[in-house]
Amino acid sequence: MADNLSLKNSDGLIASFISWSSIQKGRGEATRRAYKTDLAQLENWLEERDLSLGQPQNISLRDLQGYVAHLFDAGLAKSSMARKLAAIRCFFQYLLKYGHITANITEKLHNPRQERLCPALLNVDEAFAVLDTGQQNDPPWMAARDRALAELLYGSGLRISEALNLDLDDPNLDSGIVRVMGKGSRERIAPLSGTCVDALCVWKSARGQVAPAGENALFVGTRGGRLNRREACRIIKKLCESAGVENVISPHGLRHSFASHLLQAGADLRSVQELLGHKRISTTQRYTQLGMESIISAYDAAHPRNKSD
Repeated sequence: MADNLSLKNSDGLIASFISWSSIQKGRGEATRRAYKTDLAQLENWLEERDLSLGQPQNISLRDLQGYVAHLFDAGLAKSSMARKLAAIRCFFQYLLKYGHITANITEKLHNPRQERLCPALLNVDEAFAVLDTGQQNDPPWMAARDRALAELLYGSGLRISEALNLDLDDPNLDSGIVRVMGKGSRERIAPLSGTCVDALCVWKSARGQVAPAGENALFVGTRGGRLNRREACRIIKKLCESAGVENVISPHGLRHSFASHLLQAGADLRSVQELLGHKRISTTQRYTQLGMESIISAYDAAHPRNKSD
């Protein structure tokens, strides 16, 4: 078993890394929690082999490949494996930067091949049905909030975390824009659709019925505090069911529908990348897979060599 000193060192290194990833890399709370969990699991596996993250110079590429094989044998999803490997790579980059190791062995550590799955989405008619549906049994303030949230997710393509983190003054209803703090603390400006502006106006007028004085969150729950992710998921599910949509989706599905519908209407990939707040265009390409029919239609309508005299 790894000695007590190395185990103590591993706790200190991981804690320093988590702090560094927040301050220097701008990682959010959820990412930092995932890093801590992933590295703790790796440390437990290493302990059984008389190794420790507290003595990283003793860990070889073969050791880490063995850990990947262990995750595969445990039946872990490839996406989860990739996330854990991302945490390990970032940790070893930190170790190299601050002189704890002299070479980064994770540069040769490969991800499992990912299956490219297209997230569930709505067609345009389904999206309109979800946005236009109402909950007759809900209090008016709740119906106003739910519609405003759905309009924002679909109309502006926000991540659910981005929408829930908005404060009251972040949307500028006069200008039709909203300031969004995205992943990696990257700020962007997202446009608001006309129907979203209307829905937010109605919600802001009704919000005082549930939000206490001094609460700055744009979206609040029944107790007046900031709306949480679980309740937001329940809201979107409820709207889908009320609209009679067969394919009940998550808040992420509304974001995906936003991107897909823009591309189908002729928006270019770079513009959609900016609207979604993606750092890499490859992420947008995976996120917005289109049917071949839509691609051919866009080609027929736009390519200059496809025009007849």
